[in-house]
Amino acid sequence: MRILPKILLIFLTTLYSCGVYNFTGGSIPKDVKTISIQNFYNETGQGPANLSQIFTEKLKDQYLNRSNLSLVKDGGDWQLEGAITKYQTSSVSPKDNLTSASNRLTISVKVIFTNALNEKNGTDDPPRSFEDTFTFFDDYPQNKTLSDVENDKIEFILNQIVFDIFQRTASNW
Repeated sequence: MRILPKILLIFLTTLYSCGVYNFTGGSIPKDVKTISIQNFYNETGQGPANLSQIFTEKLKDQYLNRSNLSLVKDGGDWQLEGAITKYQTSSVSPKDNLTSASNRLTISVKVIFTNALNEKNGTDDPPRSFEDTFTFFDDYPQNKTLSDVENDKIEFILNQIVFDIFQRTASNW
């Protein structure tokens, strides 16, 4: 069939004209070449001592593994900085006798994203610079202590927050 190659060509041309698209979920403009990611500090005083380091490294790995951006120490075309602002456990799902059926670990990260190319060129093209807080949580059984599940819960929550940040910056959605 001759129509299939034409449809494929139109599809690929459309994707290319919208920026550099990769099938890992991002559409990064072709003029964006570098990203700088500053250390995210843990402002809560809670959680493991290396929580900020774990988060910062996960964020760097996400951009290095899912984009063609080069990581630079300062002054990247895209810049990320911020802090962990919440590390909280709470009881959820109360039962009849007023005890909880599960507990919840919630982590929030304040992110400041700067698209330096927009700042330099005086444009407001996507992605726009922003300041926002990304929050995610995961529940665990009441009969477990946080120390029993903490490493797994932190891994799960931080992975989701990093994914959300990447989607917000790289997908232009």
